[in-house]
Amino acid sequence: MTEFSLDSIAVRTAESRDLNPLDSFIQPFVESGQLLPRTIDELDALLPRGFVAEWNGEIVGFAALEVYSKKLAEVRSLAVSEVLRGKGVGKKLVEACVKLAHELNVLEVMAITANEDFFRSCGFDFTLPGQKKALFIQTRDT
Repeated sequence: MTEFSLDSIAVRTAESRDLNPLDSFIQPFVESGQLLPRTIDELDALLPRGFVAEWNGEIVGFAALEVYSKKLAEVRSLAVSEVLRGKGVGKKLVEACVKLAHELNVLEVMAITANEDFFRSCGFDFTLPGQKKALFIQTRDT
């Protein structure tokens, strides 16, 4: 494997040609329970606001911004190749999502995650100052 440098990672907007490679890329994350399953149509719907990280011409990461309203968006489907975790690739993908939210004038970006330390290192916190906390209930079996 070529020596890694974060500068050698290209983060770009996802394109339709990425659909099948991304589907293959995220499957191990789905199988290990790190990502929710997505149909090919659901993944396709994420592409216009999705970002791909490439290294040596290979997809090594993905994240998408799901915009719910002018007030709220969510970082979705963040995945980084295991061999490149902890090297800044995920942070670059999250930064791309947050930058897009800013360009779209979305006020807040959230992340639902099992890896809170990572998102806190990207500037996220449990709630914004003065805000109420979000509570969830599961409506279906997993």
